[in-house]
Amino acid sequence: MKYRRLGNSGLKVSEIGLGSWLTYGETVDIDNAKAIIHKAYESGINFFDTANAYNRGEAERVVGPILAEFPRESYVLATKVYFPMGDGPNDRGLSRKHIVEQCEASLKRLGVDYIDLYQCHRFDEESPTEETLMALDDLVRQGKILYYGVSEWTAAQITDAVHITKQRNLHPLVSNQPIYNMLVRYIEKEVLPVSQREGLGQVVFSPLAQGILTGKYKPGQQVPAESRAANERINGLIKTYLKDEILARVARLEEIAKNAFDAKLSQLAIAWVLRQPGVSSAIVGASRPAQIEENVKATTLELSDDVLAEIAGLLKEIDDFVPKW
Repeated sequence: MKYRRLGNSGLKVSEIGLGSWLTYGETVDIDNAKAIIHKAYESGINFFDTANAYNRGEAERVVGPILAEFPRESYVLATKVYFPMGDGPNDRGLSRKHIVEQCEASLKRLGVDYIDLYQCHRFDEESPTEETLMALDDLVRQGKILYYGVSEWTAAQITDAVHITKQRNLHPLVSNQPIYNMLVRYIEKEVLPVSQREGLGQVVFSPLAQGILTGKYKPGQQVPAESRAANERINGLIKTYLKDEILARVARLEEIAKNAFDAKLSQLAIAWVLRQPGVSSAIVGASRPAQIEENVKATTLELSDDVLAEIAGLLKEIDDFVPKW
């Protein structure tokens, strides 16, 4: 495993991170979750990402106790705040009240004294950004969180937040967590350049486009019965990718992975994300330990200019069929 600095901070995170969206506390049982997290840790993954909103706290209740089996200083634990955690008017968003209360709740569910990276899960139009950042800065000064970042904020929102931290002499933002993969590349236009300029690292989610970039879905064929796309409850986003025009080109990407590296498409897709210098870590999900072993091998692939050019040509074709994020 290789490690990269999280933006301009001194914190180093593994190039592959393990996430817990739609898995722990939901579709993956506790014994399997333990096996997956142990395999990730043994593979050198030190970055574990979750959120209070993942199954209303259940993911945190699973991840925290399992990680407690390892020395606290050996891993980087990230969680988030923003989405509703109750029915009250203050049970959501990025007000000082909600941030402080949810940080305490996450600490209890995770069973830790501090959170390494606390992230604003989305931008809150109803809370002043200054209020949000000052609350996060207070949590840093209290030792309850070590660093803070954002998720899916625009370039303009990031720029404004950075200006406030400098003006108020607050601890700086260190990260942004956007979606980023071969099919969804919107951050390349503005978010990546602004983040690099302001010292934020990207800890990207969905590098495999919810499984589309594993090659399991084939044009003209029904989706596999046990796949995420077959689960009506959680397949809303993935459905937008299930077009024969996209899948046919994904099949050609799979051929590139095989011919150039004798690797799986999933490994090529992750390596492609990691070729981006602004990316600190690619967060993967896993429903079994073998997927961890497979994904970690992506860090060994080095993409040549010729391979990157061939991929770029295919992605340009795909752009005509992928919904805009």
